[in-house]
Amino acid sequence: MPEPRGPLALSNELLKDVLDCIESDPERSVNIDRRAYLSVESFRPPSLPEPSRAQDIGNFRLVCRRFAEIGIPYQFAKVATRFSKHGLERLDKICSHNHLAKHTRKFSYLVPYFYVEGSEQIEQLLESQATHHGYLDPSLFRKKADDQRRILHTKEDAQILRKAMTAFVSLQHVQILRVQDEADRLLLDMMEESELPRAAMLDLKWTPACIHATSTIAQALLHTRSPFSRFSGPMMNSQSALVIKDRIPQTVSLLASRLACLELHFDDSEALNERMRAASRLFKTVFSAAKNLQAVHVGFPTRSPLELGLEEIFHGVQWEKLRAFGIQSWRLDADEIIQLARRHRTVLRGLRLRDVQLREGSMWKDVLGMLRNEMEQLDWVSLRRVDYSKHFDELWADSMEIKDGSLEGSESDDEDDFPAHFSVADSDNDRDDAIEYDSDDEHSLADTDHGPDANEIALSPNTTASLPF
Repeated sequence: MPEPRGPLALSNELLKDVLDCIESDPERSVNIDRRAYLSVESFRPPSLPEPSRAQDIGNFRLVCRRFAEIGIPYQFAKVATRFSKHGLERLDKICSHNHLAKHTRKFSYLVPYFYVEGSEQIEQLLESQATHHGYLDPSLFRKKADDQRRILHTKEDAQILRKAMTAFVSLQHVQILRVQDEADRLLLDMMEESELPRAAMLDLKWTPACIHATSTIAQALLHTRSPFSRFSGPMMNSQSALVIKDRIPQTVSLLASRLACLELHFDDSEALNERMRAASRLFKTVFSAAKNLQAVHVGFPTRSPLELGLEEIFHGVQWEKLRAFGIQSWRLDADEIIQLARRHRTVLRGLRLRDVQLREGSMWKDVLGMLRNEMEQLDWVSLRRVDYSKHFDELWADSMEIKDGSLEGSESDDEDDFPAHFSVADSDNDRDDAIEYDSDDEHSLADTDHGPDANEIALSPNTTASLPF
């Protein structure tokens, strides 16, 4: 039998090196105590790849059986699924093949706005705005709304998520992201501009979508005893925390006990202080149960700093293994930051205080002096856009109220980003990526964990991003 030639003669190790040039080694990740961890590993929404990248891996796996086996971990290490008929069917197919699902280490759940009842005048709305936005077919939105109602009624999503969390035996990281396609974006713009009564429209809301996604994911993870240890919610709705507190209190503490890393960013500012105060006991339950936390971030909208005290959320909890700690958009006294840092002075390696405003009477020099003189392991501190409350209020006193999502992103280095707000767009109405796959081919079932770049709010010219310690 003749010896193989060309690429077929290469060793498996060399072939993996080739795949590493297309997609990084699925076994490799950023160390938790590096400043890049919270932003690169979990908090920055996945960036849009070159369209050929996923296709290249898929084509590689089509060469022969040997190549197909080598390429599986690269194609299925990250799976992203959209809450839709098509997305759930694809997830069902992936987790039906154990030799594929066993390689999944990160699962991203892409959740669209939910359609709310009140569609009587949707045709009138679309016709009245057609000259400004182009024609949108009303049947498209009715179909979306019907599909969502069917999934919720049959609980198809909950069943498939349980199946997936059971099949993903190597799962480490779960992420919930908001997704918005072009048609939904145009409809939202139309409703903002329309003179029709709001109640007469087919409304889109993130709150019920976030609540449902969080509840079903939590129940699936608990039911299957998933090995996951990281959870990211960079687009959470504050009301969802209250619902979780009431619906699944026992689930929360059991899941929290498994966590090594937790990232939460609440992107709504309505009644923020009241809702967070009402959820204070939930945070106490979570943080008290999460005894193995190594990295934690809790953030709020840049333009709406939280007014609660730091311990109303963290409740004096001390984590023996904590390596990286981050908060964003908070009004605090210097002593609050100092006290939390002192509790972790022997273990903390990274501290991120993004958009934190010090109240009157507090000075940043007191915080920095303590960090420099007392922290035993601290390697880096990020102070992007820190300020004083009085100056912050003066900056925004005469500003025009603008939605966070409409602001352009500010440039910043890749290793220092806790995005203040995210919007993952989708140019196709019912697909999670822009690449055409054959749904009958098991080699094309993976959904790449990618989406357009995150939008970041530029509040004011950036201060010094970080100080070396």
